[in-house]
Amino acid sequence: MTTDSEAAPPLPHNGPVGRTRAWVVLSVGVLAYASAVLQRTTFGVAGVEAAGRFDAPAGIVGLFVVLQLVVYAGLQVPVGVLLDRYGTRALVVTGALVMAAGQVTMGLAESVPGGVLARVLVGVGDAMTFGSVIRLVPSWFPPSQVPLLTQLTGLLGQSGQIASALGFAYTLRTAGWTPAFLGVAAVSGVAAVLALAFVRNSPPGLVPVDEHTDPARLRDEIAATWRTPGTRLGLWTHYATCFSPMVFAMMWGFPYLVNGEDVDPAAASALFTLYVVASLPCGPLLGILTRRYPLRRSNLVFTVVAANLLPWVALLCWPGRAPMWLLVVLALGLATGGPGSAIGFDFARTSNPSHRLGTANGIVIMGGFTGALVSILVVGVTIDVLTRLGTSPLLTYRLAMATQVPLFLLGVWGVLASRRATRVHHGIVLDPVHRAARRRWAARQSGGRP
Repeated sequence: MTTDSEAAPPLPHNGPVGRTRAWVVLSVGVLAYASAVLQRTTFGVAGVEAAGRFDAPAGIVGLFVVLQLVVYAGLQVPVGVLLDRYGTRALVVTGALVMAAGQVTMGLAESVPGGVLARVLVGVGDAMTFGSVIRLVPSWFPPSQVPLLTQLTGLLGQSGQIASALGFAYTLRTAGWTPAFLGVAAVSGVAAVLALAFVRNSPPGLVPVDEHTDPARLRDEIAATWRTPGTRLGLWTHYATCFSPMVFAMMWGFPYLVNGEDVDPAAASALFTLYVVASLPCGPLLGILTRRYPLRRSNLVFTVVAANLLPWVALLCWPGRAPMWLLVVLALGLATGGPGSAIGFDFARTSNPSHRLGTANGIVIMGGFTGALVSILVVGVTIDVLTRLGTSPLLTYRLAMATQVPLFLLGVWGVLASRRATRVHHGIVLDPVHRAARRRWAARQSGGRP
């Protein structure tokens, strides 16, 4: 079979539902996800203050976030199974309450063990949120809207990062450590109440969750989901596109800008805000292109990877401190990563039956977060080693950030290998992009169809 625009079979739609109710359910889900992003990214903003509060070097401070990500990534498959069994509402409410407990613990902690426990709790709650929220999209909306709405869900959820970079950072500077963390804990508590009141797993009369609990059957379902090549393609897509933006946003971006490039903290916060705002047009654009060219989705993935990687290469090679315009380019390039990672969920959606979608999404999410936790740890250890050797702050941070490059290359290899397996599995043969584009152009010139 040779084609360049064939859509994978869509999930069955649950039928017409009240549009207002569907939008209310999804909107509250997005608010809950935005709250989770706020909780997730607070420690990245507070990284400098955390080193002083806990009297810990960079490697130990980085360990806080690494453990959070270990918990997050390690729980994705179990959470996916629970999602298929119990649905979105139960997991979102539970996750928000656990994150609130974690932030209260962080606000009161004065030692490394207390801080570690706090971030573990945040990781547990965070793990229950995004996959649960995007599960609402195919349950409440028709398949034709799923790619765009999935992008918008992830995109609007990033408003939590703006709240972290501006609101939380301001509260941290003016009110101090404990009030800042107790404040974000209150936000998570409000998200739990709203989710309990308004979120429903599916339209009335429909039960999209899996009622089977037999352990052997659950193991078979997980194995079948992993064996599906499209699931692995989704995982590698998520890994390649968003591990570096997460390293930047969750831990090392702020210290790199302030300590490495000697950027004023207010300007660093502005760059973080630009990073989030710049992703706003990327999400809808990638959603539209994903829907229009479903068999060329991997080309979009490689474009996003290039947008992530090339600014880092330019920065690492720049003599002396980087000019502000180049840091702006970095923020703009990294802004494509979050929307790009959502393409991974589209690979999972179009490759798995609906009753396995929670498990498939959990596997996909493991990609980016596993890559991020490895990179955060390696960057932190590199900073510690080079600092002990007396290396200048600029060179220290640049060499530490350079450790991301091999991880990018691994991601590109993973996408290429899993894309090949997915095409073989579906019996799809595609012309190279340049040949398909030439054929389309010739068809338009002749007035025919491609």
